[in-house]
Amino acid sequence: MTAKASNDKVIADFWFDPLCPWAWMTSRWMLEVEKVRPVEVRWHVMSLAVLNEDKLDELPEQYREAMEQAWGPVRVVIAAQQLHGDEVVGKLYTALGTRFHNRGEGATREAVAAALKDVGLPESLLEYMDSDRYDKELRASHKEGIDKVGQEVGTPVIAVPGADGEQIAFFGPVVTPAPQGEAAARLWDGTLLVAGTPGFYEIKRTRTAGPDFSNLA
Repeated sequence: MTAKASNDKVIADFWFDPLCPWAWMTSRWMLEVEKVRPVEVRWHVMSLAVLNEDKLDELPEQYREAMEQAWGPVRVVIAAQQLHGDEVVGKLYTALGTRFHNRGEGATREAVAAALKDVGLPESLLEYMDSDRYDKELRASHKEGIDKVGQEVGTPVIAVPGADGEQIAFFGPVVTPAPQGEAAARLWDGTLLVAGTPGFYEIKRTRTAGPDFSNLA
C-alpha cells in the first residue's frame, strides 16, 4: 500500500472501533495533525468484538457485556461504507464519537440514530446494528489492520510511512488529552521518526490517567 496520496500528502491509515475512548482520543489528534502537517487520514473499521471473540470466557463479565454492545456501532459504520462510500466513514465516526464520548451519551441505539442524522445518512442504517449482513466486510477490514501490527494489540491501529516508504503500523499512540497545534505536530513527527527506524517496535508505560475529553468540541 502506498504511503503517498496523489496530492503528495502523507497517508495515515487509521483503524478504529467507535466504542473505544482511546481510539477516539487518538483520532482527534490525527484530525489536528491534518491541520498542521501535509497529512491525509484514511479511516477504516476494526472491531473489539471480533478481536476478543475467541477469549470471551477469559474476560470479566462487565467486559463481555461491552463486547456484545460493541457489535452494533461498528456494523452501522461498515454498512454505511458499503452503501454510501469510503468518504462517509470519517464523518460518521466523528458524529458517533462526539455523542458516545464527548457528550457521554454512550453507545446507545438512540445515540447511533442521532449520529446518522447529524451527518445526513439515512436512519434505515440503524437496522444494521442487529444484522450480520456486512460482517464479512467488517472482518476483512479488521484483519487488514491487525495483519499489519500483530495480534497482541487493541484499537487504534495506525499505519504510517516507514524508512523505505512502505507502511509501518503501530497500536496507538495512546495519549490523553488529544494534543493540539504544535504539540500534535511534534507527536506526529515523532511517530514518523520511530516508524523510520528499522527494527523499532515498542515504547510503553503504565497509564495513570483516563481519557480526558475536556479539550474536544
